[in-house]
Amino acid sequence: MSPKKAKHEVITFKVDSSVAEAMHGIPNRSEFIRSAILSAFENTCPLCKGMGTLSPDQRKHWKTFSKKHQVRECDDCHAFHLVCDAERKH
Repeated sequence: MSPKKAKHEVITFKVDSSVAEAMHGIPNRSEFIRSAILSAFENTCPLCKGMGTLSPDQRKHWKTFSKKHQVRECDDCHAFHLVCDAERKH
């Protein structure tokens, strides 16, 4: 049996003229857009999925989780990150 090829789906969307103009010199716009979307997925908050807010159910889970975890700012790079209470005691 031969391996199946991945099925592709065509998705179209509109952009304003400034975006279209900015993309004018890009040789392979489809690849550029695919890469940008995949990058956005990799850098999206795993809880809110990029929405910027938590659902009521997510909020309940966060409330439980945050009892033993804190959001802290790194002294070196100033990025915010989660710290477990057990890690802070060491």
